[in-house]
Amino acid sequence: MWSYILKRLLLMIPTLLGVLTLTFAVIQFVPGGPVEQMQHELRKGAENGAPFGLRAHSGVDAQQIAQLKALYGFDKPPLERYVLMLKRFSTFDLGQSYFRHQSVWSLIVSKLPVSISIGLWTFFLTYLISVPLGIAKAIRNGSRFDVATSLVVLIGYAIPGFVLGVLLLVVFGGGTFLQLFPLRNLTSDNWAQLSVAGKVLDYLWHIALPITASVVGSFAVVTMLTKNAFLDEIRKQYVLTARAKGLSEKRVLWKHVFRNALLPLIVGFPAAFIGAFFTGSLLIETLFSLDGLGLLSYESVVRRDYPVVLGTLYLFTLIGLATKLISDLCYVWVDPRIQFEQLER
Repeated sequence: MWSYILKRLLLMIPTLLGVLTLTFAVIQFVPGGPVEQMQHELRKGAENGAPFGLRAHSGVDAQQIAQLKALYGFDKPPLERYVLMLKRFSTFDLGQSYFRHQSVWSLIVSKLPVSISIGLWTFFLTYLISVPLGIAKAIRNGSRFDVATSLVVLIGYAIPGFVLGVLLLVVFGGGTFLQLFPLRNLTSDNWAQLSVAGKVLDYLWHIALPITASVVGSFAVVTMLTKNAFLDEIRKQYVLTARAKGLSEKRVLWKHVFRNALLPLIVGFPAAFIGAFFTGSLLIETLFSLDGLGLLSYESVVRRDYPVVLGTLYLFTLIGLATKLISDLCYVWVDPRIQFEQLER
């Protein structure tokens, strides 16, 4: 096992290098970089936003352009900037944001509470509801319960989370009918003055709508995957043998079928985890005015804030690789018959 873990950790290095190299190369050819954006602001006469006292006027001379390139590090050749980036990232120094005047780490840490809240609730609620529901559907395959729940989860899957979020805001956020839930932030302004129970209730009150919008669309895939995995195992010969030996249906289901049926679900953990935490939260964060990592990444791409783009990508890739490793370890833990050598193939 330790040999396998060491190999996987070593393989993370070329994967990270590949992701960073490809992104860095693409950045070199993307128009409208930070220097061009600041030139545009200077031409518009944005004196208050000009760094280091640069005077804004109708034109931008060569000296100002040179100052801007030095400010953002573009006075160095691409290869030198690439090597410097790798050296910083090897020590987990993600650099400074071009436009926010903060370190990338401080920006990420400040946005983590929102992303963690959305990600953890979405991930755990999805599996806590979908897995038992999928098992119940497999046991009652073809029944009215199975048909009715399939219809419900497929309708939820067909409605995009952003559309459902708009509907929830209109109905419960004061858009048209009832203003039962707040429209922005994770907590109220007076959260610090509330009691412990009051803080918990206030937090749950704020995340109710965004989590509902985020979770509903995730039910269908996990539910149907669980159902099909259980149906596939229930039809196998070892289940018939266990039943023939006189074992109760409950014992057959939970002792024999459950562990084997978990394998397809565990394989999907990394994608579900990363999706819940980062890739799936951008629209929800935007709609409910929640300032998290998804929104930070999007805004950084739009503004060409390259240190934030590369830093968040580096962090997301690292978390994704670590999650995949944990998924493989859980895979072997659930089914000891699987050897680590098989996972390497």
